[in-house]
Amino acid sequence: MKINAPVNRLRGGMPKIGIRPAIDGRRKGVRESLEKQTMGMAKSLAKFLTANLKHANGLSVECVISDTCIGGVAEAAMAQEKFEREGVGLSITVTTCWCYGAETMDMNPFIPQAVWGFNGTERPGAVYLAAVLAAYAQKGIPAFGIYGRDVQDANDTSILPCNGRRVYGNRRFDRRSGVSRKLSRYAV
Repeated sequence: MKINAPVNRLRGGMPKIGIRPAIDGRRKGVRESLEKQTMGMAKSLAKFLTANLKHANGLSVECVISDTCIGGVAEAAMAQEKFEREGVGLSITVTTCWCYGAETMDMNPFIPQAVWGFNGTERPGAVYLAAVLAAYAQKGIPAFGIYGRDVQDANDTSILPCNGRRVYGNRRFDRRSGVSRKLSRYAV
């Protein structure tokens, strides 16, 4: 018996995952020192997702990575334009460092958002994660936060098991307990 390869029986294009490498946009050594690591994180995530996720019809998920790291509003807009052309239906922002959240976050309220803040020893990607999740909550845009439980060295490119939480408005959904809780004024 021959098993056929998956066939796309759905109308229209299959939604893709857009990966947005966000970076500290300050020049003169700061941004330049982070470019390779941040883009490497985006490429590692794309490889991981493509290998591990499939659409309901069995076809592998495709990822689209922003052409450049996103350090400001202009680069965020260029990434958004590319994602619209490519049929992106989900956005994941990845970062290894602190970034200016309002300048680098994906403001598209019509697709699901996720943010992965690298929990590293040298740079506070997890701090960006907390700040940008708070900004999403203020704007009422649902977002899912992804962060590693264990602190990693900057040169560690492995994807460790992560904790995650979805934040919407002033409520948090805890996937472990399945309970939605009201957040305090200061919590994200």
